[in-house]
Amino acid sequence: MSVMGVPEQVEDEEHEQRLERVAAIDVAKASGKVCTRLPHEVKIGKRVTLVWDVAATTNAICELAAHLVEQRIERVVLESTSDYWRPFFSVLEAAGLCVWLVNASDVKQVSGRPKTDKLDAVWLAKLNERGMLRPSFVPPADIRRLRDYTRLRLDLTRERTRHKQRMEKLLEDALIKLSTVATDIFGKSGRDMIEALIAGKNDPKQLAGLARGRMRVKHAALAQALDGRFDAHHADLARILLDQVDGLDIQIQRLTTTIDELIAAMPAAAAGDYQAPTDTNTSGGGDGSERRTTLSAIARLDEVPGIAEHTAQVIIAELGLNMAQFPTAGHLVSWAKLSPRTIQSGPRTRGGKTGKGNPYLKGVLGEAATAAAKTNTFLGERYRRLVKRRGKLKALVAVARSILVIVWHLLSDPTARFRDLGPDFHTRRVNTDRKIRSLVHQLEALGHTVTLQPAA
Repeated sequence: MSVMGVPEQVEDEEHEQRLERVAAIDVAKASGKVCTRLPHEVKIGKRVTLVWDVAATTNAICELAAHLVEQRIERVVLESTSDYWRPFFSVLEAAGLCVWLVNASDVKQVSGRPKTDKLDAVWLAKLNERGMLRPSFVPPADIRRLRDYTRLRLDLTRERTRHKQRMEKLLEDALIKLSTVATDIFGKSGRDMIEALIAGKNDPKQLAGLARGRMRVKHAALAQALDGRFDAHHADLARILLDQVDGLDIQIQRLTTTIDELIAAMPAAAAGDYQAPTDTNTSGGGDGSERRTTLSAIARLDEVPGIAEHTAQVIIAELGLNMAQFPTAGHLVSWAKLSPRTIQSGPRTRGGKTGKGNPYLKGVLGEAATAAAKTNTFLGERYRRLVKRRGKLKALVAVARSILVIVWHLLSDPTARFRDLGPDFHTRRVNTDRKIRSLVHQLEALGHTVTLQPAA
């Protein structure tokens, strides 16, 4: 009797294939260390390794691209070092070469070996040659341009928030407690009061009279909150902060307009028509299909609870519109680091850390999950079910993961539409008889006699 287990065949993935003619570049700020590995022209089975420096300038990289094309290089690998890889990637890609960007953690030198740029480049080329690297996701050029705009908009929005917080701190220093009465000190009422303070008006009742809408009923509280010591130096600093906020408002609006135009120019993101199959038995003949109109990518993502238009724009900028890079929703979730790493050793299997992932994508998904958790939807109920036993943070990560799975399905199929399962989804799937037996058994175990009567 054989005690050996049954052998299991493991298929190699596409990126694990061995190549004959490869190149690798260890990039730095001013230059890159290039290494090529090619078959020997005379000795069969031998390899020729060449290493040289290339300046990180456009002309030098273009010359390098022409040389690699002439050498019939099958794949070039770059290590993702800061943003220094971008010039090499864009120029080599434009020359028609297959360029991979790889994670630095995947190409670490073997411990005990010396660490030099030359050895790093050779090691990177050998890993490339043997198919031991995984390519990082680099979206197409149009998506990269869109990503630059959305990321800058997010950075400027955060900077504007910091200036608003500085304004609140300045008012506190001047003993103006406006933020204790007004929810947003940069609303119409709050803005008018700050402008009046800068203009030298210090009468609390006169300032409170500037309140609009629902703020008018808080006149007495506003008069007390605006009774402070706002002097000339406070007015000077407040003017500077307001000008900064106004300038950032204009820049953010300009970026938003450009983002809208870039997305509208993408054919894959626009609304369109498609042939929907129909039942020829009930339609009375025909070719078995009808023309239907699909919504734009932004509109379809906007239907998901927690996702607004700005959120959808960031998602498209970070993921692109072609989900072929991610074969399944699980691949996308794993890439985004919203699922724990599996660690299995012997009979034990445990979950590891999720990792950092894309900070812009994870940030916007976290905001979407927070918004969805407050809704009376399936996602909101999912949060409320999980938060009881897993805590707020893990529940939000679980909801963010669910949202990302929905996004994958919507972007993979342009004809797909979001359909909410409803907050009572789990309740409707409960086996009523089994639940009744379980509750009766629990009561009987506590010493009670249970008689069931149907409700009237």
